[in-house]
Amino acid sequence: MVMKLYQYTFKAMGTPCEIQLYGAVESEVSQVAEAAIADVRRLETAYSRYRDDSFLSEINRVAAHGGSIQVDSETAGLLDYAEACYHASDGLFDVTSGILRQAWNFKSNQLPNEQTIQSLLDRVGWEKVHWLSPNLEFPVAGMEIDLGGVVKEYATDRAASICLDRGIQNGMVNLGGDIKVIGPHIDGSPWKIGISHPRQPATLLHTLALHSGALASSGDYERCITIGGIRYGHVLNPKTGWPVRKMAAVSVVGDFCVVAGSASTIGMLKDEEAKDWLAILGLPHLWVNVSGEVGGSLLDTAQMTKIYNHDEAQRYPY
Repeated sequence: MVMKLYQYTFKAMGTPCEIQLYGAVESEVSQVAEAAIADVRRLETAYSRYRDDSFLSEINRVAAHGGSIQVDSETAGLLDYAEACYHASDGLFDVTSGILRQAWNFKSNQLPNEQTIQSLLDRVGWEKVHWLSPNLEFPVAGMEIDLGGVVKEYATDRAASICLDRGIQNGMVNLGGDIKVIGPHIDGSPWKIGISHPRQPATLLHTLALHSGALASSGDYERCITIGGIRYGHVLNPKTGWPVRKMAAVSVVGDFCVVAGSASTIGMLKDEEAKDWLAILGLPHLWVNVSGEVGGSLLDTAQMTKIYNHDEAQRYPY
C-alpha cells in the first residue's frame, strides 16, 4: 500500500494548529485526526480561562470566595504535575500567578504601580493552596488557578498518543509551536523544525532534525511593551510580579511536550540562573538572552544526531 502524508489544520487554544499523519487510506487517517482534534477541543473546553462554562472557571469561582472543590482524576494529574514543577523551580513555576495579568496591560504602554502588584502578590503562591487529591482548597479568598502553562503541551502529547493508539506510526502534532513527533517521515527521514529568533522572526536560529520526541518554547515575544528603552515581556516572576529581564526565549527538547514546555518556562523564569539551570537539567535546549547572545546544547548538532537519530517513538504515559 502507498502511504501518503495528510495534513489537517485547525485553530484551538487561541493558536493555529496542525496534525500531519501518514496513512494508506485517507478516510481512516481522517478519523484518527478527528479523534485527536476532538480531544484537544475537549481539553480547551475544560481548562480555558476564557470560558465561563469551563471546569477551570468553576474552580476559580470557588477560589474567588475561598472554599474547596473536588476535582476529577485528569485535573488532579495536572495539579500534581504543576505542584512538582513548583517545587522543582523553587516556586517560580506557579499556576496561581496568572492573576498578575490584572496589573499588566501590554496595550496601554504604561507600567503598573508597585502597590497594585503587591496587592496581587498577596493572592499568589501555590503554598497558600491546600492540595490533597482530589480536594483543592483555597484558604485565601481571591486567588486563581491558570493551567495555561501545562494544558496545551499536555494536549499535544495526548493528541500524539491518540494517533499512536489508533495505528499511526509516522506523523507530527503541532499546537501553536508545541510539537510532538509521533514517528519520522515514511522514508525514515526526520522532521525538520526551525526555531526562530525572538527578535527577528524571519531568522532561524537553529533547525532541528527530530525522528521522535517533542519541542516546546517560551519567550517574551508574544506580548510586550517597551518603555524607556527597556522591554517588558509577558513572562512574569510570581515572586516579584515583574517580567523576567534576562532571557528572551528558551526552547527545550524532551520525550514529552509537557516536560519540554515546563522546562522552557522555568528556564525563562530563572533569569540570571537560566543557563546553569538548563545545563544541569540535561535536556537539549537553546536560549537567547535580551542582549542577543545565543547558547545551549542544541547548538551542538553532533549531540542532537546522537540523541535523536533513531526511529523508536516514546509513548506518553497518560
